[in-house]
Amino acid sequence: MLIYLVGGILCITTFYMFIPSLITRITGIGVFRKGTVKKQVAFTFDDGPHPQYTPKLLDLLKLHQVKATFFVLGSKAEQYPELIRRIDREGHQIGIHNYCHTSNWLMLPSTIRREHLDRSADIIESIVGTRPNYYRPPWGLINIFDFFRRKQYRIVLWSVMGGDWRSRFCQTRLQSTLLGGITDGSVVLLHDSGETVGADQHAPYFMLQALEEVLNQLQTRNLQFVRLDEMS
Repeated sequence: MLIYLVGGILCITTFYMFIPSLITRITGIGVFRKGTVKKQVAFTFDDGPHPQYTPKLLDLLKLHQVKATFFVLGSKAEQYPELIRRIDREGHQIGIHNYCHTSNWLMLPSTIRREHLDRSADIIESIVGTRPNYYRPPWGLINIFDFFRRKQYRIVLWSVMGGDWRSRFCQTRLQSTLLGGITDGSVVLLHDSGETVGADQHAPYFMLQALEEVLNQLQTRNLQFVRLDEMS
């Protein structure tokens, strides 16, 4: 009897968590992870806003005339509304990254919708007057029910992962990883906060240094840096 119980739990877990995430990572079904237009690149930043690093990032993006997409945590949007206003005012797109950085594998579908998606959307809409409809689940992990939210929230993953949550990687390899990986239609994943589980607290400091040099070098490629809602 115990064997059947364990087997049933494993089957449910596999169907609920592992298969949907595997499908999206391998095939891209049900998610957006790369554009099709030549010379377009989308920079995206997760886990913010952060009172120290987000303003510096915005200054850098403004200097290089880059429009980006910020997947913000609802709790941090609530804590730093002026940064949300600045992101919006300077022409960037705001998306949702849950209310707090909790995996969708660990929550019921109703909890995700009510306590993370709708709650965060309400907060952001109350700050900037526009309701976000782009969504990146933490760690890119989705469950089977997330597919049914696509009419309300477009799920976004990425095609280039910076690995910038580690300070050492930012200092040694991030620049070459980005310059080697960015191509037509790339959706680049970076972070403007290092306060989530598994991240180095000061990693964004080194990410900004690498990103500045990357943007300087990308100028020669004649790329257009766009928001996700401008990418197809």
